[in-house]
Amino acid sequence: MLCFSVSEDDFHDDGDVPGAEVLETTLRGDEGRLDRALALALPQLSRARIQTLIADGAVRREGVVLTDASGKARSGTHRISLPPPARATPLPEDLPLTVLFEDDHLIVVDKPAGMAAHPAPGSETGTLVNALLAHCGASLSGIGGVARPGIVHRLDKDTSGVMVAAKSDRAHAGLSALFSTHDIERSYVALTRSVPDPARGRIQTLIGRSTSDRKKMAVLRVGGREAITDYLVQRTFGAPRKAGAAPMAARVLCTLHTGRTHQIRVHLASKGAPILGDPTYGSGSPAAPVRDAIAAAGLARQALHAAVLGFVHPVTGEPLRFETVLPADMRALEAALETLE
Repeated sequence: MLCFSVSEDDFHDDGDVPGAEVLETTLRGDEGRLDRALALALPQLSRARIQTLIADGAVRREGVVLTDASGKARSGTHRISLPPPARATPLPEDLPLTVLFEDDHLIVVDKPAGMAAHPAPGSETGTLVNALLAHCGASLSGIGGVARPGIVHRLDKDTSGVMVAAKSDRAHAGLSALFSTHDIERSYVALTRSVPDPARGRIQTLIGRSTSDRKKMAVLRVGGREAITDYLVQRTFGAPRKAGAAPMAARVLCTLHTGRTHQIRVHLASKGAPILGDPTYGSGSPAAPVRDAIAAAGLARQALHAAVLGFVHPVTGEPLRFETVLPADMRALEAALETLE
């Protein structure tokens, strides 16, 4: 296989993105999957990056846009249009924010589902950082770095709920210390498939990168970091389909004692009660009535909400505690689940 790079000045194709770097490679057509063949031909691009470029319509063979990364590689010249790199410094964006508390040192918001905490590949704009830069201006703490000013903790993009950000360096250092020593009250509400057993308990495991899928976290026997979650089944939905089976779904209150990546999602899945709507850890399909409830509610993400955040103000010493209700999609889902028999 042959590969080379051309610039926009060297050659222009109407399908190329303006300002993009264009890579070309010729495949023989007997090299297996398209994404794998291109990754081997263009080692400067990871297979995951190539899959994203294909999904974005940036890969063409003989002028034809390719859309199936798992499809068979076919012979011909392939052009890959690499978009210009995103700005390293996030820009302020006038996005709506639900502010629960704000003073000169920190700001507490109710983050909506679908908003990433900070810019990252695939979520370069529309993040909480972009919104905070517009709302707080130059007062936002810079300790978090250029790309993450003010951020001392985060919620997954599709998890809603209470977050605090630092506006001063003093508050940033103080909040970071509280999170480091776990002197923070954090409770989440999850709607789950099936029910964890027993109805109340503590899950204490090691969590680290999955050995089979590096994009996922997993409970590990060795390695990883200690993760502790207390949980309480608040109510169940849907009678068991057969004797000895569990109810179809549940509302579970989880209290974090550590803050590992995807901790609640991994822990509940390890108890056989993954969060409804979770595309990563929700292995297995819920019962048909639960699937119907999810569709009726319009839930398009994991049903997980950071409901409570409590801490001592790192500058004033004032005890602060914030509690928010479930967002509309989770309220709708819970209402639909209540009708199950």
